[in-house]
Amino acid sequence: MSNIRFPSDIKPMFSGHETFPLRQLWLRKAYSQIVQFTDKQNHCAPKTVFSAEDAIERFGVGKNMVSSIKHWALACDVIKESTEQNGFEIGEIGTLLFDEDSGVDQFLEHEASIWLVHWLLAGRSKRSATLHIIFNLIQNQTFKNEDIISIISDFTQSNKAVRSDSTVSRDVETCLKCYVSAHDTEDNIEPLLASLGLISMVGKGQYHFNRGAQHSLSDAVFGFALLDFWSRCERASNSSQTTLAFNLIAHDYSSPGRVFKLDEDAVSDRLSRISEITDNYLQWTDSSGIRQVSRIGNENMDQAKLRILRGAYV
Repeated sequence: MSNIRFPSDIKPMFSGHETFPLRQLWLRKAYSQIVQFTDKQNHCAPKTVFSAEDAIERFGVGKNMVSSIKHWALACDVIKESTEQNGFEIGEIGTLLFDEDSGVDQFLEHEASIWLVHWLLAGRSKRSATLHIIFNLIQNQTFKNEDIISIISDFTQSNKAVRSDSTVSRDVETCLKCYVSAHDTEDNIEPLLASLGLISMVGKGQYHFNRGAQHSLSDAVFGFALLDFWSRCERASNSSQTTLAFNLIAHDYSSPGRVFKLDEDAVSDRLSRISEITDNYLQWTDSSGIRQVSRIGNENMDQAKLRILRGAYV
């Protein structure tokens, strides 16, 4: 595969996690530290939250893990880099999950939150290019590390980006470890996303996607992802779209069907309930050869998708 191009809002980053898979309490730790050090006047915490000498003590982990926490928190929009100040702010997802008054899942104990994190990393993929590749560009059900590395190599060559083979290899291994149970690791701490069962190891360096209905995936998270994907389609075309075709939802890059590894029947089943899921914001049509979702509500899409997502926690 040559001339790989990521959506314009994806940063082609292949490092930052310091080879540590995302763990359950890390996102909350990042959120709490940014809240603690946020200046009330400029609503921004300094860059030194993660780099100061006492960061190891405050986070309760080693220096490299502190950097990893920052990486995953930025990738999941729990925190974000300030556009006006040289520091960090709380991101939209950080407020949704962890806000002291309105947060829906303070300790990431809800299964909907785990699926949401997966969507943010593999669907939005703003700072997790390798996870975008794994869940969107790997075509076969069974694949190897080398298949992912080959795509990254094609990308870096065509874009004249320099990445060492060892850096890319470590990045691929770390991203796969996010989804595969860690039975033989030093501390035996289960990665946050392993419980989803989306990827299984079937041999040394060989993996398998578990495609299907994904019964543990909340309809509300699916609805959020659908509107998130819809927004990206509109940004890419620079135009408003009042309908979205079934094939795009089920098969397009960064689509819910592809990222959640849903089969066509599962996508169709969820879309048949989309009016109920979105409180009549969206409507499904499957007749006379037309299979599409229509946006019939007047609510702002960004507001609608957060409202819909909160329904997963009711």
